[in-house]
Amino acid sequence: MSGPIRVIVHPPSPSGGRRVRVDGEILGLAHNVTDVAEFLRRAGLEIDPADVAEVPWIDWRGVGPEHWGPETGG
Repeated sequence: MSGPIRVIVHPPSPSGGRRVRVDGEILGLAHNVTDVAEFLRRAGLEIDPADVAEVPWIDWRGVGPEHWGPETGG
């Protein structure tokens, strides 16, 4: 893979979970940071689940890594 890796975690879907993309390819629907870490591991990017929320090369769209389902208010 050449150039910087682009990891995008999309906003929560209406039914819960967030799509994860790496360099334009959808890897799956994550329901927590452990899922994100597993998708990245399968793509050849080793990362500890505890570090997923902190790395600068993951673009959290809409909301941060603490949100995984449809918001019910406030």
